[in-house]
Amino acid sequence: MSDGTGSFTDRAGGENALRALSAGGLARLGLGAIAYIRPVTVDGQPVFAVHAADGTPIAIAARLTLAQSVALQNDLQPLSVH
Repeated sequence: MSDGTGSFTDRAGGENALRALSAGGLARLGLGAIAYIRPVTVDGQPVFAVHAADGTPIAIAARLTLAQSVALQNDLQPLSVH
């Protein structure tokens, strides 16, 4: 990764910071920016669950494209989890 001076920054510092995060800090990572989408089964039907970065349920959608739209309409970057 360039630090703007033409050299590369040390990734170990960033990795160590991530490893030092508490469970709560890790749950809040991406909060307000990321939505996780994963396939689930509800009442025997395959659907897609949309969750905030901390795991809070946001919505259930019948199709992946609809789940992605829900995330985008809430100003969240959709990420698939499977």
